[in-house]
Amino acid sequence: FDSFLRMLFSGELLRDVLISFIRILKGFGIAFLLAFLLGMFRALLPAAEKYYNAIVQFFRNVPPLSLIPLLILWCGIGETTKTVIIVLASFFPMYLNIVKGFTGCDQRLLPYASADILVGMRIGMGYSWRAIIAAEMIAASSGIGHLILFAQQLSRTDKVIVGIFVVGLVGLATDKCFGFLLKKLFKGNGENGWN
Repeated sequence: FDSFLRMLFSGELLRDVLISFIRILKGFGIAFLLAFLLGMFRALLPAAEKYYNAIVQFFRNVPPLSLIPLLILWCGIGETTKTVIIVLASFFPMYLNIVKGFTGCDQRLLPYASADILVGMRIGMGYSWRAIIAAEMIAASSGIGHLILFAQQLSRTDKVIVGIFVVGLVGLATDKCFGFLLKKLFKGNGENGWN
């Protein structure tokens, strides 16, 4: 707790959380746009799915973290690598929920797919946090994942625990934001099993 307060008041913790959060927003935004467009395409032209479904299913089953060595070779350890990891981690839950939402309702009533879209975004955001922490441990010089790894290398167990605790808190806060949106927009309809 003392380490948490020291890191908080020194600004170290806030800086690293902010860096990770900006990376997540960037990758998550790209993933959502791609998932929404491909999900809409799948709903409006279901016959076209046979041409790209195998590729989608292939990459859905490849863990994004397994691609880090290849991405480092191609893109270096810059922001591109971390963005691609976040896109790959968060794209598939959003895409699958968007497809479920669009194909599960009448095409004239597409706004009714928004509950499934928000649930997909909620799951995708959780996957984004998991992915960025791992990516920052491997290929970053800043961010909360780097903070945890650097603390481990210095045998600073207190900082490692603070980093893990903060990731959980920030993840919980973003999840609660999506839960709040779901409750407010749908007033208990389309219950998804989360509070």
